[in-house]
Amino acid sequence: MRLATALFACGFLCQGQTPKEVRAAAKQGPGALPLMQQYLTNPDVYVRLEAVKGIVEIGSAHSLNLLIQAAGDNDPDVQIRAADGLVNFYLPGYVRTGMSAPLRRLGTSVKSRFTDTNDEVIDPYIKVRADVARAVSKMVATGASMESRAHAARAAGILRLRVALPDLEAALHSKDTNLIYESLVALQKIGDKSAGASVRFLLRDMNERVQVEAIALTGLLDHKSALPDLVRVLGSSRKEKVRRATLTAIAMLPDAGSRQLYGQYLVDKDEHLRGAAAEGFARLRNSADVPALQKALDQEGKLTARLSLAFALVMDGQIRLGEASPLRYLVNSLNSVSYRGEAAAFLVEAAHSAAVRDVLYGPLQEGTKDERIQLTRILALTGDKDSAARLEQVSRDSDAQVATEGLRALRNLKARL
Repeated sequence: MRLATALFACGFLCQGQTPKEVRAAAKQGPGALPLMQQYLTNPDVYVRLEAVKGIVEIGSAHSLNLLIQAAGDNDPDVQIRAADGLVNFYLPGYVRTGMSAPLRRLGTSVKSRFTDTNDEVIDPYIKVRADVARAVSKMVATGASMESRAHAARAAGILRLRVALPDLEAALHSKDTNLIYESLVALQKIGDKSAGASVRFLLRDMNERVQVEAIALTGLLDHKSALPDLVRVLGSSRKEKVRRATLTAIAMLPDAGSRQLYGQYLVDKDEHLRGAAAEGFARLRNSADVPALQKALDQEGKLTARLSLAFALVMDGQIRLGEASPLRYLVNSLNSVSYRGEAAAFLVEAAHSAAVRDVLYGPLQEGTKDERIQLTRILALTGDKDSAARLEQVSRDSDAQVATEGLRALRNLKARL
């Protein structure tokens, strides 16, 4: 009865509402949602904007329906705020750094040396409502402006919305650089290998940022049929970032025919190209390469290339955890703010091997705080049923932060198994 009364009263009053009054109403909490819903139909865009902000601040599950409604607004700023709010519901705190600010990179991916991809993404165990996914996907395709479509693409990636794949792939053919770029980032986060073919035409894009992201995504999505295209790009480009991204992508698509190419760049003057070449050898998994790789590691002075060489030796079977072993070097690097992202990426790949996981259980229990936190995340992505028992122990750790990460990792592991 009170809800009906509020809606009736608002029908007379809301049309003349000011943004200041909307902000005041939002402070009433969930009880103000009926008013906020009426404000969403106000002809004044500033009132609608304040209504969306208020709905986001209220933040209850009942807010989702209103944010979906706002996502269909004809004003791009209202749409952007709505997308912000939808993401914020599943990733609390996002509105403080999210899409209502200018599009910008907010972090670095685990392959940070060749892409500046935003690394915000919800945990795998979090399930997004189907109607939320449809609303965001629709905004990618038909948003009121290119900017709101680009923001929606970012939201689709953060929320891992597979339903948005067709719209994201279609957006790659737009003329707007930001929309193309954000769609590439989203496709990386969703990680569906079927999308690899849709990216191929961008490998020679004139915009360097788009080209680098497309190249990186081609490797990450394991699109092997694009390998000849990548080799041609590597041979023809003179752009440093493009060459680094291209050889790294080639290294993600292991092929015995690339061995000579890896050997050529293992002695290159550019440390990033040397590292990418080492990663190529790593994925060939040929123990006959160990002497040459060990020699290269012994002579290498740059940390980025050393990490790649250590990874190659681990992939070739050097998995003991001795003081100077390559696996120990990777684990130790988890303590470095500057290099833990790269080390973690390599350990994720290596830890798909049960033998490597068995060795990593040692530092998971006895390592430094940073090592234990990072290893819980790695095992969430690579572990099996045996790993669940280990993470269960971590979830009861005496250090509250380690225990929280252990519980989070356990939930993600169980969602994957």
